[in-house]
Amino acid sequence: MTHLKIGDQAPNFSGVDQNGKEHTLADYKGKKLVVFFYPKANTPGCTAEACDLRDNYERFKAANYELLGVSADTINAQKKFEEKYNFPFALLADEDKSVIEAFGVWGPKKFMGKEYDGIHRTTFVINENGVLTDIITDVKTKAHAAQLLK
Repeated sequence: MTHLKIGDQAPNFSGVDQNGKEHTLADYKGKKLVVFFYPKANTPGCTAEACDLRDNYERFKAANYELLGVSADTINAQKKFEEKYNFPFALLADEDKSVIEAFGVWGPKKFMGKEYDGIHRTTFVINENGVLTDIITDVKTKAHAAQLLK
């Protein structure tokens, strides 16, 4: 789905998280960043994925990784999601889909015979210099941390 490839410069992005704080690619210079795109806060697959990342958060921090979740949900929906599951990372509320489209993860999907446009669950790993080092399109929601911390 995404047009990006490993070795590409990550898109410059700007988005607001569940607390109204702005995040840009430049904020993460010198750190490794995992940007995980998920279809909708508080749905079963997205909850399993985010909770798996939360449960392994200390392992990510120990390896100099920051985590950033992104969906097209509202700030309020992201805040409720964070509070319900006690996430230690930011969740961008990308209502205008600017970050989603910059990474190329919005497009046609099929679910139960219906076609619609939505977010393709995809995770990008960005190195300290803003270069993509991994792109995971086949996300295992219950074991996503293991996919990343291999």
